[in-house]
Amino acid sequence: MFGSIGMPELIVIFVIALIVFGPSKLPDLGKSLGEAIRGFKKAVNDSERVPLESSDNPKDNHDSSKSA
Repeated sequence: MFGSIGMPELIVIFVIALIVFGPSKLPDLGKSLGEAIRGFKKAVNDSERVPLESSDNPKDNHDSSKSA
């Protein structure tokens, strides 16, 4: 995705963001964006763990039905 975006394009995007948001709001914007990305990654990792835990439970239920 970012392979086609080079350094000149990133500089243009940064300058436009600086003009639109101003130098005082830019650090807050970066912090908010970082927190959003961190939260998204955490949600993805948590959703990957849930199927692994739920796949263990049916095996336990299946084993208990054999012993009954």
